[in-house]
Amino acid sequence: MKSVFDKTTREELISRINQLNEESKAQWGKMNVYQMVKHCSLWEEMLLGIKQYRQSLLGRLFGKVALRNLLKDEPMKPNLPTVPSFKMSGNGDVADAKAEWIRLINQHQQQECKGMVHPFFGQLTADQAGRIAYKHIDHHLRQFSC
Repeated sequence: MKSVFDKTTREELISRINQLNEESKAQWGKMNVYQMVKHCSLWEEMLLGIKQYRQSLLGRLFGKVALRNLLKDEPMKPNLPTVPSFKMSGNGDVADAKAEWIRLINQHQQQECKGMVHPFFGQLTADQAGRIAYKHIDHHLRQFSC
């Protein structure tokens, strides 16, 4: 399965991100393109250790089962729930938000991931984090037909 820690995969994702613009419309879900880009940037900040979270009680109960399903080599399903702290609102400059998201993705080239704590799935290894990060980005780019 692809990982955001692979250079070729990052380049592919960045190429797809660059297809997004103010006119991009969601095929599902409630977020507009700006909100989706900001949401994904928060995910990257978590992956890079810029922001840290603790696993929720609900995650402690169901996170490992959900993680096993998510790690299967298939795209994420539309309309999955999001972690409440990753819900976005408002509008803003899509080009600036995209540039920040790409900057964060490019940081994986210089910074080795040693794993992380996801607010729902809990402790992830670096391999799991890289694979889920790819699936998350792919999910949202498919949401906006990119």
